[in-house]
Amino acid sequence: MEIEECKTLKILQPNPKSSVFYLYLNRPSQRNALSSDFFTELPKALHYLDHNPQVNVIVLSGAGGHFCSGIDLNSLSSTFKDHSSSDRGRSGEKLRRHILGLQDAITAIERCRKPVIASIQGACIGGGVDIITACDIRLCTKDAFFSVKEVDLAITSDLGTLQRLPSIVGYGNAIELALTARRFSGLEAKELGLVSRAFDSKHELDEAVWDVAEVTIAAKSSLAVIGTKAVLLKSRDLTVEQGLDYVATRNAATLLSNDLHEAVLAHIQKRKPTFAKL
Repeated sequence: MEIEECKTLKILQPNPKSSVFYLYLNRPSQRNALSSDFFTELPKALHYLDHNPQVNVIVLSGAGGHFCSGIDLNSLSSTFKDHSSSDRGRSGEKLRRHILGLQDAITAIERCRKPVIASIQGACIGGGVDIITACDIRLCTKDAFFSVKEVDLAITSDLGTLQRLPSIVGYGNAIELALTARRFSGLEAKELGLVSRAFDSKHELDEAVWDVAEVTIAAKSSLAVIGTKAVLLKSRDLTVEQGLDYVATRNAATLLSNDLHEAVLAHIQKRKPTFAKL
């Protein structure tokens, strides 16, 4: 996938020697509101990054001063018109398929084998919360602001927040945020557990994201990293016994790798390990 093919996204590799790639929501003049093109382009971009052996970690951020201001209201209006007809049954079925397609675009973040780190500044509203709850790690500035906004638009949030947020911040916090649509800060997001850390400035956020992505995760065995992500996601829907069986089966196929040999040898030789690309 060539970078110039995207209307709503931008892919950058800040350091040609690094395996960390940045995926930017790239409509800064609209505060990165989500248009219909976005839902087509996001799965394609993630598929490209997932299957690129040069990529170990993906940082998802917003161009300009905001992460995402939510759904583009022009797109929402267009959806309403496109799915209105005299046959309510067929119109409803068509709209259901449309919603499932939008959901699948967001779920592509989880489907991507590589870890996705959300770097959040400014607004993270509505669909922005759908996006970050599907990410693996979330970091923000203290003055970032969040809102599960859909009820204010007379909509039941349907792209993943209501399914993913409770397991991140707890059911009580999730239902309060979703029913009130109130705005809360990056500092409160840290207190709730929505983000792992909140930073005083964009500069500090950028440095921390790079440290987590490049220095910490990208230096590890890609087999171990993608396996850890896969097991954690799968285990959400399994009992402990089922989860243990799943990881045993998975490790039976991947545990005895060259990466394991290299990790042990590097530890014995007191050096940093060097792992092959995925």
